[in-house]
Amino acid sequence: MAEHEVRERVRRAVDAAGRTRREVAAAIGIDETKLSKSLAGRRRFTAEELAAVAELADVELTWLLRGEGDAPVTAATDLIEDPRPEPDDARKRILDAAWTLIATRGYHRVRIADVAEAAGTSSAAVHYHFDDRDALLDQALRHNVELAHDRQATTLAAISDPRERLLRLLELQMPEGPVLEPEWSIWMQVWSEAVVDPGRRDLYARGQDRWFRTVLMTLEAGAETGVFRSGDQTLRARQLTALVDGLGVGVMTGASTPADMRAALHDFIDHNLVDHSLRKDLPCDP
Repeated sequence: MAEHEVRERVRRAVDAAGRTRREVAAAIGIDETKLSKSLAGRRRFTAEELAAVAELADVELTWLLRGEGDAPVTAATDLIEDPRPEPDDARKRILDAAWTLIATRGYHRVRIADVAEAAGTSSAAVHYHFDDRDALLDQALRHNVELAHDRQATTLAAISDPRERLLRLLELQMPEGPVLEPEWSIWMQVWSEAVVDPGRRDLYARGQDRWFRTVLMTLEAGAETGVFRSGDQTLRARQLTALVDGLGVGVMTGASTPADMRAALHDFIDHNLVDHSLRKDLPCDP
């Protein structure tokens, strides 16, 4: 992911939003100076800021990060570029609406009619893009996986220290806030559906494997540099991802708090992963 290409796409999205720089900065939660520095390449956009820009400009986060999907249509390009056909736009609205409703109400409490109303379209249009409610849940999970992957790619690119990188990676999985709580809700619903519907297990396994491999690569890189203990990193990645899942369920069901989860994960890392014999002075936890 080339940073200068991301900046250019952000600039296009900002221009397409039809707002002043000051208004855009306020909308994404930073001051105008930081926005200018980021657009000039003197500061990196955070994952949260990029997500806010995508929402403000009504573009896919994947387009901002990788150039995949619909680009915003600005006054300069409106005369020479045609937007994708309306069905593609409608599909995005339907998926966004379904993702939100499933996360907040629960899969079994969402009807096709509810999704159509939230998306500002008809039930027939929903059925045109998705065969049934099961297909909506499947796509909601895939949407979850892409959101998480894009956040990780954006945030972790500038972090070289393996322990700091791992801590930040786990922070991106913390079930708190307006984005991560709904994502966790979707994940937990897919877990329960996979228990009774074997046909959904492969879908879950693919998403889980993407997250597992990210953790594994981080542990392997840390072991190579002597930050983490040598040994079976695959086993440790399984232990750590299982711990994240279990602790996350506790937070989502009200049995514990994000602070409890964070403390348990940091303790596991420092007592089971970090090689203290080679690294005496650990940086402070973020």
